[in-house]
Amino acid sequence: MSLREQLIGAWKLQSYVEIPVDDSEPFYPLGKNATGIIMYTPDGYMSAQLMGEQRQHFGTGDWFNGSPEEYIEEAKTYIAYSGRFFVNEETQQLEHEMMVSLFPNWIGQQQQRIVSLDGDTLKLGPASPIMSKGKLVMSQLIWTRAQKN
Repeated sequence: MSLREQLIGAWKLQSYVEIPVDDSEPFYPLGKNATGIIMYTPDGYMSAQLMGEQRQHFGTGDWFNGSPEEYIEEAKTYIAYSGRFFVNEETQQLEHEMMVSLFPNWIGQQQQRIVSLDGDTLKLGPASPIMSKGKLVMSQLIWTRAQKN
């Protein structure tokens, strides 16, 4: 079975840790109990949604009428992007295209991912370091295949 075929479906986040390239202590940018879903569709699209633990509700209950502090906290505790995905079967490389993203700097980018699949466990990370909380890091995300309904 091809890498592309193995990716198709929904995956639940098990772990998301940042490993600084300066050998300082690893950290969990969304907390140790972050949750998330990443999905790969047969027609070549993907979506990743990750959120921190214990996110606070807006006081107004209105998404478009939050306080500046609520919007800051909302953005600091959520990662979201979607777009097409591409697999090079020969090199076993995966690329995510950011058509939409909560982080505007990513819109239009194509980012390579290091991918490792072992049964129902998917390990993903960037092919090169990224900035996170002021440090240059390598992200390590571990996902497990979501059970079919």
